[in-house]
Amino acid sequence: FSYSACTKCGLISLANVPADLGRYYESGYHAIPESLADLELGAGHDRYKIDLVQKFAAGGRLVELGPGWGAFCLLAKRAGFEVTAIEQDARCCAFLRSSLGVNVIESAQPAAALRRADRADVIALWHVLEHLQRPWEALEAASDRLRPGGVLVIATPNPRALQLRIFGARWTHLDAPRHVHLIPPDLLARRASALGLTTELSTTRDPGSTGWNDFGWRFSLANVSPFAALKRPLRLAGRVLGKLAAPLDRSEGKGSAYTAVFRKTA
Repeated sequence: FSYSACTKCGLISLANVPADLGRYYESGYHAIPESLADLELGAGHDRYKIDLVQKFAAGGRLVELGPGWGAFCLLAKRAGFEVTAIEQDARCCAFLRSSLGVNVIESAQPAAALRRADRADVIALWHVLEHLQRPWEALEAASDRLRPGGVLVIATPNPRALQLRIFGARWTHLDAPRHVHLIPPDLLARRASALGLTTELSTTRDPGSTGWNDFGWRFSLANVSPFAALKRPLRLAGRVLGKLAAPLDRSEGKGSAYTAVFRKTA
């Protein structure tokens, strides 16, 4: 697989998207918990997400696009939100319905599914936008379904990351072919603004974004070698390298991922 970068806006896009993209999401891509209790054990890792959302929205209806098995959905529901999940994986949908009791729209067409959902106070896409072949359609649909004053939360890899400059095609957050587009923060903000959304936050320094920095160093360094026997020692070396590079990663705009919050003004 290969990527191309727009010289004007910086958008990085997969140049040869496979027609059968779905087959690259193998059955084990989502590790479904066996029970709600198992989900609760791991949900703490998503606590930063609901903490962030509650800084911008006190409650109401929340729609999450691409929740997987639903750790954030669980936390949002317990925080008092009325939750709808839009998910294409049938196993995840069954778990969301039976164990979490949230409203589920099962669909592989994100923009169409968003337009079918009730109007929302919060719409969240946690590392989902990069997977979509038509991200601008999803962004427009999300804007359309937000109530006035509602917020759109997007977390996604950062194509301006220091690690991408260092590792190039070996940067693990490219994740071809699943990551179809890598969208620069300023481009996303301009697109959102054109839809009547104002930027409340755009940062590479929130807890969710900085958590991807260590992962990036470990697995990108391991990608340097084609030999399986060297992968583990390279990941260990990557962890050390990541600690040394942490001050650079934490410089605004240099981290592996960013989180943006937009508010609908009318």
